[in-house]
Amino acid sequence: MKSLLCDLLTVYIVILFARVLLSWFPVPRGGFATFYRILLDLTEPVLAPLRRMIPPIGMLDLSVTVLLVFLFIVQARVCH
Repeated sequence: MKSLLCDLLTVYIVILFARVLLSWFPVPRGGFATFYRILLDLTEPVLAPLRRMIPPIGMLDLSVTVLLVFLFIVQARVCH
């Protein structure tokens, strides 16, 4: 069970990083847009409530950073 939770945390962290990296580029049409939409669908339910609590600083959305720090802390506590 612990191994499964650690694996899921790792996968979600990778998904968040992929979303951040892809947000820097325009999304082309076709299959890649579908992949990006899946990333949004997987991350937005967690990020939307954080965005309501954490206002952006200029153009920076800190909700992803806060979530990543939280996930790294949870991962360090649970997986090591």
